[in-house]
Amino acid sequence: MSASALGPGHDGDDGGELITEINVTPMVDIMLVLLIIFMVTATFIVRPSIKVELPKASRADRSVATVGVTLKADGGLMLNGRPLSEKALMAELRRQARSRRDVQAIIAGDAAVQHGRVVRVIDIIRRAGVTRFAINVQLDEGALEGL
Repeated sequence: MSASALGPGHDGDDGGELITEINVTPMVDIMLVLLIIFMVTATFIVRPSIKVELPKASRADRSVATVGVTLKADGGLMLNGRPLSEKALMAELRRQARSRRDVQAIIAGDAAVQHGRVVRVIDIIRRAGVTRFAINVQLDEGALEGL
């Protein structure tokens, strides 16, 4: 085969000519694979949470929670995502109230939890020395439209 048959710029010697252009195709392929991996794993990198069906209210104020107390529908009690008993809740809240004066508690109770259970937890929180607390609700704009 002659050098003219290979096209312009080819002299027929494969090892004599330097490659002066960078082939970016492999880099683009790798970047696309990394992008897909990040997109797939990003859905798993979320803050772990406990599924609680919050009661709805027409008005809700935002507050910063220092500790989160969760009452689950099955009767379970959790402090900042850790399951514990009422006695352990009292001890932990007392410890935190002694170390900081500005401890706040956010109570998130499932809608199926009985009112008396919520009142009992509020009593535990207050006896532990935490005087600032709020009840977490899901905002429902149309809750009072019929009134």
